Amino acid sequence: MPVSWAVDCTAADTFLYAAITNVTELGIFVRTTQPLAIGTLVVLSFEPPSSGEAFRLSGVVQWTNPLRPFAENVNPGMGIRFEPLTPEDRQRLVRVIKTLAYVHSDN
Repeated sequence: MPVSWAVDCTAADTFLYAAITNVTELGIFVRTTQPLAIGTLVVLSFEPPSSGEAFRLSGVVQWTNPLRPFAENVNPGMGIRFEPLTPEDRQRLVRVIKTLAYVHSDN
């Protein structure tokens, strides 16, 4: 589901304030010009607008799309898989995603 949410990504020695541009029940895409290395463990903190449900989830960087100076790259960032994800957090995410899908289907 395409979104535009703020996210704080914290790794062992790094803190990124970035934006989520896509979310699923399994992971997110974080748009950033400074993606972390594949395999990096991160803690993600975000609150979908109007949901009143803040998330603080762990994840692992699965893939990156690095910034390429002087080349067309309209979507630099990294794909992060939630790991581990409790059944309760998965249910909360699914609820938020279903609400978004319902709102988008009305447009």
